Amino acid sequence: MLDLLVYVLAGAVVGFASGLFGIGGGVVVVPVLLPIFQAQGLSMDVAMHMAVGSSLATIVVTGLSSARAHWRLGNVMFSALPWLVAGLMSGALLGAHLAAALPGDALRVIFAVFVLVLAARMAFALQPPPGRVMPQRAIVVVAGGLIGAVSSLVGIGGGTLVVPFLIWAGVTMRQAVGTSSAAGVSIAVAGSIGFILAGTGEDALPAWSTGYIYWPAVGGITLASVFLAPVGARVATRLPAVWLRRAFAVFLVIVGLRLLLSG
Repeated sequence: MLDLLVYVLAGAVVGFASGLFGIGGGVVVVPVLLPIFQAQGLSMDVAMHMAVGSSLATIVVTGLSSARAHWRLGNVMFSALPWLVAGLMSGALLGAHLAAALPGDALRVIFAVFVLVLAARMAFALQPPPGRVMPQRAIVVVAGGLIGAVSSLVGIGGGTLVVPFLIWAGVTMRQAVGTSSAAGVSIAVAGSIGFILAGTGEDALPAWSTGYIYWPAVGGITLASVFLAPVGARVATRLPAVWLRRAFAVFLVIVGLRLLLSG
């Protein structure tokens, strides 16, 4: 019960931060879960893999809600979605197995570098120039595969990578966000399956885990984040967008540097 309370409190932090900054997934969940798992006596190898795997599992639940809302609003571009999903799921499975094969410290450094790159993009509002038309299906599948592999490797839903790709392909921001929301669920599902398979047989895993997914953490974070995300969103509406972008960039720099220096 005490452990579940810890994860509910962690979910409150995740939910508020996600609502405030408009982004969730592994960027927030992994840095929150990693020190909790370590405090419970798990080694870096197990703790980092469980943080990434559990992060992907939370995205399955939260992502479905977001995808459903965008589908109802007509924001999903169905002409590109099947090819994007095919690449994303293949890449996510590959990324999960690659992550499981890496030492925990190596995965920690990869995640930290990813977060710092994302911070730079947020701070300087970097976006690729819009393209003219959606590229050929084969290119969409390959791009989806690369995005899925990176996303699964660091435990994110892929929105930070899918949205810029779709904007470059000439998709409007509204449809890019909606399509990314739907596509992110496929990354989370495939990545979760990959981390379950990769962690099967690992002797150091705690009870209530399936492979590298720890269900008390998934349940606690999902439950609390549902209630706190709207609170963060309401706070965000009262702050200038440029302040939010810069504050999130600072948050990411702190997270990235902390992970780099925690080895």
